[in-house]
Amino acid sequence: MKMLPLLAFSLVAVPALAAPAEDALITVTGKGLKDVPGDAALSLVVIDRARILNTGSNRLESVLADIAGQQQFRRSDSRSANATSQGITLRGLGGNASSRALLVLDGVPQADPFGGWVAFPAYATGRLDRIRVTRGGGSGYWGPGALAGTIELESVGAADLKTFDGSMAYGSRNSLDAQGALGLKREGGFATLSAAYGRGDGFIPIVARSRGSVDRAAPYEQASANLRAVVGIAPDTEAQVTATAFTDSRERGTAFSRNTSEGVDGAVRLVGRGRWGWQALAYVQTRNFTSDFAAVNATRTSVTQSLAQYATPATGIGGRLEIAPPLGDGITLRLGADTRHLTGKTMELFTYVNAAPTRQREAGGRTSNSGVFADASIEAGIVTATLAARVDWWTIRDGRLLETTIATNAPFTTLVFADRKGEEFTGRAGLAVKASEAITLRGAAYRGWRLPTLNELYRPFRVGPDATAANALLRPERVTGADLGVTLTPARGVEIGVTGFWNRMDDTIANVTQGIGPGNFPGVGFVGAGGFYRQRQNLDALEVWGWEVDARVRRGNFGLSASWSHVDPVIRASGTAAPLNGLAPAQTPRDQFSGTIDYSSSLFTASATLRHIASQFEDDQNSRSLDAATMVDALLVVPVVKGLAIEGRVENLFDAEVQAALSGTGVVERALPRTLWVGARVSF
Repeated sequence: MKMLPLLAFSLVAVPALAAPAEDALITVTGKGLKDVPGDAALSLVVIDRARILNTGSNRLESVLADIAGQQQFRRSDSRSANATSQGITLRGLGGNASSRALLVLDGVPQADPFGGWVAFPAYATGRLDRIRVTRGGGSGYWGPGALAGTIELESVGAADLKTFDGSMAYGSRNSLDAQGALGLKREGGFATLSAAYGRGDGFIPIVARSRGSVDRAAPYEQASANLRAVVGIAPDTEAQVTATAFTDSRERGTAFSRNTSEGVDGAVRLVGRGRWGWQALAYVQTRNFTSDFAAVNATRTSVTQSLAQYATPATGIGGRLEIAPPLGDGITLRLGADTRHLTGKTMELFTYVNAAPTRQREAGGRTSNSGVFADASIEAGIVTATLAARVDWWTIRDGRLLETTIATNAPFTTLVFADRKGEEFTGRAGLAVKASEAITLRGAAYRGWRLPTLNELYRPFRVGPDATAANALLRPERVTGADLGVTLTPARGVEIGVTGFWNRMDDTIANVTQGIGPGNFPGVGFVGAGGFYRQRQNLDALEVWGWEVDARVRRGNFGLSASWSHVDPVIRASGTAAPLNGLAPAQTPRDQFSGTIDYSSSLFTASATLRHIASQFEDDQNSRSLDAATMVDALLVVPVVKGLAIEGRVENLFDAEVQAALSGTGVVERALPRTLWVGARVSF
């Protein structure tokens, strides 16, 4: 991976902070504009830094699992899953590996520019200060894409900065997990330089009863580096400059199943905190993804390569400008505009004969979106109201699918798709009423939308014997929803939130079964016996009713948190997708629960987390089901001397079988088995 841009930046940015700022009145925080009061009307959960740093896995996806209803399509995490299966969503709006929740880091959208999935290994937990999860759609000042909600990651600020903060742990199957961060603080700013590294020999993904001689452990190796400099450039204004690089390599448990991801991102944000609040953001993201695909015979005794996705370069560039004018007590307003432009393509070798590819594919295009928004909050006594609106203009351009015969370089598929454009109006309105010191009533209604990814539009793909065709005519997904809830604070340190909701997502994008092999099918070619042929299509709608319960208790050194989500999703479909009408979307459990009990004192910190996932359908036809699963993680951290502590962690304590996939022939793939960790933490 090319790390030179990040290293060059560090040589310039860190020395710039070596001398004290001339103006001692300059203060910096490293944060964006303040949270808006209208958030009180929304279903909002905050995960603080203490919890981020104290989980059994020490990985972001495990932290997010504290929020019941949050899911990442597959149950396996970023050590063993194919990276393309890790889209993120909320409130039962699943059935698709592309993200339907909007993930942002310090204001920058994080979904992959080509495929919409999330590169979880790029986010070391030690770099994060806070996570805010807003359930429910509505594309406000963060931008479009928030069909199911918004997940805001916030980097460590000046208040939590240390000269050095690091950890290293050794785990089961020769695994290593290490993080470290250097911090430099001066009167006028601060800088951090951090790195993370993880590796492991991996476990065998296929369960013992389904294995054959070709099945083997799935190793992984992942690393990331981040440089962030925050400088006060005026008494009320600061500049935040961030550069991140990551690399991620995984195998899926057989020969010809390796996939890699790499990326380099950069962002500059200016934040003004004077009488007129304002911020300006510009960013660039570069990504590349590769993946080999294998064909395994029915007895799992032989494996051959079926496809090589040898390059998937993608770029995202964008920016946002917003202002918060002073309107008097009780009124908050944010006005602005944003833009995001995505370019990407996949380059593949396929149709292997005698272990050699005979055909080559290039598929990709461009999408862009620009919008203007207004977001207002009004506080009047016991009532807080919020009203947000956006208008977006989008384009889909330069779409193409080109396939050639390698031996002759002769084209046999040349599809150039017409450009398209459109506009969307979305918004959100909410009301919170503080009925008493212990009771707050709240409700919200919203509309959101999502543009299809380049991957959904143009790239056909295969998983085992199954093949799925792309669809360049996919329409944007649009959600309309409402929720009604109550927040109870019956005693100090006790908070309970209960929310009921309804969503309707029109033009839901799904992989729809169209046939069964053996045979040749449009857009994918030959599908073997036992394989399914699917095509990405817009369904009429996905309707979801459900509720969420969140509870937190803090009594001295003891803490308890619990989150439960129940959803009842139903597909509405007609035409060629009519057989799906009334069914549930794939990979969407009806119930999810997460509960944690913790204790923290000067002697030790300990926590135990129980998570339960109900059964869920593997496929669109609801013919295969993954069993329910219950897992327990635990953590113990014991200080030895000031600045040094030893830790022990365990994931999946009772070695539960967490089914992650089920093939049409009954082969079961599992998520992470029991994993033990022992290590040390150092800070000064």
